[in-house]
Amino acid sequence: MHEQRLDRRLFLRTAAATGAALTVGTTLGTQPAAAAPGGFPDYTYVRTLLTASKLKYNPTGEIIFPCVRGVYDKLSSPLGRYYLYYAPHDPPGGICLAYGDSLEGPFTEYPSNPIVSNDWSPHYSVSHVSSPHVLWNQDADEFWLYFHGPNTTTRLARSADGINFTYDKVVLSASMLPAGTTETSYARVFRHDLPARDAAYVMVFMTNNTTNHRDIHWGWSADGRTWTYDQQPLIRHTDVDAVNVGGPHLLHRDGSTYVVYNKDRSSGGDIMITEVGNDFGKRDHLGVFYNSRSAAPENGRAASPCFGTDGGVPYMIYEAGERLAGSIAVARG
Repeated sequence: MHEQRLDRRLFLRTAAATGAALTVGTTLGTQPAAAAPGGFPDYTYVRTLLTASKLKYNPTGEIIFPCVRGVYDKLSSPLGRYYLYYAPHDPPGGICLAYGDSLEGPFTEYPSNPIVSNDWSPHYSVSHVSSPHVLWNQDADEFWLYFHGPNTTTRLARSADGINFTYDKVVLSASMLPAGTTETSYARVFRHDLPARDAAYVMVFMTNNTTNHRDIHWGWSADGRTWTYDQQPLIRHTDVDAVNVGGPHLLHRDGSTYVVYNKDRSSGGDIMITEVGNDFGKRDHLGVFYNSRSAAPENGRAASPCFGTDGGVPYMIYEAGERLAGSIAVARG
């Protein structure tokens, strides 16, 4: 057991070093799920971190898509050791921030949320903005925020302090994918070298089309700003017997690369895992990564995970509960 725990911690340190988002998780009085494929940590629910009804900025009564970044080693006077980004989805949405000193919480809501709104003159005025993913870009020495709004468009903004952002550009739109694509959103970006493609960054994201079934797509970039996108899905909903899949995140372990993502609640509501390999040439669907339990707060759905370590302990932060009616929770491995 001790050797297994050390192995898990080594994995999460590796994941963090390669740009994987930070996450939280552990159990208070619940039993862990069956072992995750590939020797990954078995995450168990610890507590709820954020609930929409308890937030000052709460335009729609719902929040989604957490992304946590350790800032203690990047900023001289941060608000806390960790910044937790999240957003409502429904109009007007708004990119929000909370901060804390532990991945298990508590997190304090930033008093001037949203830090990015659905109206950013002269760059855009849209129905909503949501799904924040923040990358620490070591090449630029900046925080890079990828977010969607509307559902057809993913945008980039940049910041020196993780709070005050400057608009950059559109990095992804439905027009860049095959005809009939209706959504390109929920993107996460990671530092990942692909020498054969002259790329240093990888994006994984969700798409929808006129069939109204959601898949996972991917793209690659030399600089994180200008992207090339594979025109074929990385993971099809039919590959894993789902109506929809979404919320993808990249992980690394034992010299290979994996994508974790969630099934829709009608298809089981679990977080799944697929090995894609370092060159994204594999499609080895390994099954359930995290089993969403029927008990609150998950109520049969876990989604949009992000990962990291705190004091050598692996964590996962994720959406818990029915879409647009859930909370942000933390689990420990």
